[in-house]
Amino acid sequence: MVRQRRSGTEPEVALRKELHRRGRRYQINYQLPLTGVRRRADIAFPSLRIAVFVDGCYWHACPVHATWPNASADWWRAKLEGNVRRDRDTDHRLADAGWISLRVWEHDSPVAAADRIESALRTR
Repeated sequence: MVRQRRSGTEPEVALRKELHRRGRRYQINYQLPLTGVRRRADIAFPSLRIAVFVDGCYWHACPVHATWPNASADWWRAKLEGNVRRDRDTDHRLADAGWISLRVWEHDSPVAAADRIESALRTR
């Protein structure tokens, strides 16, 4: 797990390039202003209070592509389900703080993801 990148993953960089191409400026690996927990958004628009998370299919149990390991199955299931619970908790905390939380899967097209983000930016 130590070798897994926390930021700058290929899907994240592709999305950032698309947003930058569209003239959008953002902050990366942004420390969210949540009381009592340390959470970071992959991409953030702090002035508009929009946080974007680019979730990996394996680590965040994608409903389409998730796989469950056979070795140490109980430990891995608890770990991955814990990641999903933490994601939901983050989304709820952000909503309570007046933020919009957007989740993008690594398999999503960067153009389609950027369209969703642009739509959220326009609503603010």
